[in-house]
Amino acid sequence: MEKPDEGYGEWEELVGAALLGTDRRRGAGPAGSPESLLDAAAVHAVRRRAGLRPATAAARPGPAPRDPRPQPPEAARRRLAQLLAGRAGGSGGSGRGSAPDLTELLPQWLATAGRHGYRAPEALVPALLDAARARTDLRPEALALAGTRGLWLARLNPEWRFALRGGAGGAGELPEVTDTAGVERLWQEGLFAERVALLGAVRAHEPAAAQRLLATTWTTERAEDRLMFLDSLRQGLSDADEPFLEAALDDRSRNVRATAAELLSALTRSALAGRMAGRALACVGPHGVTPPAECDAGMLRDGVVERPPAGRGERAWWLGQLVESAPLSCWRERFGGLDAAQIVALPVAAGEGWAEELHAAWCRAAVRQRDARWSRALLGPPSASPAAGPGTASLAERAKLLETLPDGERAQWVAEFIRAHGLSEAFQLLGVCVVPWAGALGRAVVEALESAREAGSYPWSFSGVMGLAERCLDPAEAGLLEALTASAQDPPDASPGAAAYWSEAFQRLAATLRLRATMLAELTPA
Repeated sequence: MEKPDEGYGEWEELVGAALLGTDRRRGAGPAGSPESLLDAAAVHAVRRRAGLRPATAAARPGPAPRDPRPQPPEAARRRLAQLLAGRAGGSGGSGRGSAPDLTELLPQWLATAGRHGYRAPEALVPALLDAARARTDLRPEALALAGTRGLWLARLNPEWRFALRGGAGGAGELPEVTDTAGVERLWQEGLFAERVALLGAVRAHEPAAAQRLLATTWTTERAEDRLMFLDSLRQGLSDADEPFLEAALDDRSRNVRATAAELLSALTRSALAGRMAGRALACVGPHGVTPPAECDAGMLRDGVVERPPAGRGERAWWLGQLVESAPLSCWRERFGGLDAAQIVALPVAAGEGWAEELHAAWCRAAVRQRDARWSRALLGPPSASPAAGPGTASLAERAKLLETLPDGERAQWVAEFIRAHGLSEAFQLLGVCVVPWAGALGRAVVEALESAREAGSYPWSFSGVMGLAERCLDPAEAGLLEALTASAQDPPDASPGAAAYWSEAFQRLAATLRLRATMLAELTPA
């Protein structure tokens, strides 16, 4: 075997010739022409590979931990393989056309399999980890399905290391939450993903025990880990968490302090919520709005961010943060016993633009405190124009307000909104409705798509809603679409080829609904 430095200079000469060009290095070494450069490089590449000394064999890894969860039924396993490979099983190819888009069905398969308590088939765990590496939206469900074997593989492949910090992928390895010694050992020695899963399991069993567990290592955790652990307290958040969160207001990490303040403001009886209420009530009342003149040390400790984003005034920025962190219950007495709808409808002096800031802050407070009464008041009737809404014209904010309403009421509100305003304005609102869309909401979506086709609307403008419908419509609505799949003549004012596009799109939608029905049936336990 040659010495390590033997032939090194000649290899460097080849690299230099490749970088600079053989014309500039002609006659200077082994690469006199492009052909000779490639020949010489091939020879030296083989020599360099052949000269490698065999490394000591690494220790064989131990067996993967056992995952006691059942595998999905055989048909569902075959379907998962098709979805991971992107193959349209039996539909004639994976092109867009009229065939279902399998990449959009994979999240639904994973979520349904998780609800049934399945584990991933062993042979598909590598492909599942590859899919989760490529698509972050798949990671929570994919890692939960991969379970302990997914973590075992992730330790052996650097490309899958994301799984070691990716959430509850190790749930199958967790000790029983009543096993005090096992819980303590894993909390002290486990991987981050295992510790996150453990904290979530303990929190679900006994919220106070999770807080005690977190307190044992809180001061030694990294800032980003403290932030994620603190965020896990959202589950089962209660007044018992206040002392821990109040102490976190003095954390050295700004993000941890902000999260602690947000959680405390959601506890409407907390001391922080009371302090914010006092500040907000001093600024807003029946006679007008007077934003704070400064951001003092107390406000800073309670999570108020001093510097506003570009384009926002300081006083309006501080006002919004105070109002969104104050309990909504404090406004009834401040406004003489009026209810939420009456308070929202009150005129606000428009000279400084405080009305928009105040209503937007009330929207954020309603979302944070999950207050359905205030959400209804701020949403207003679905038939009203979004621009004239009592709370906010932002559809993104309206979507957040809708999430505080009961599922059925939310779906009914969006269905009426679609009938009044069409689909163009409803995309974000549809995204917060419980899947599958059934009943009035499903019919409203199909009818609005049919109306758009009949009106000769530009077809591509509805591709986003159509894609969402493929994933979310109740498969039982496939029958409503059969009559819409036939080709028709373009309306006089339609863009050329619109009718053919709509026909193809409805065919794809109907085929996707039928495939989803089959997919869900395959996942149903025998």
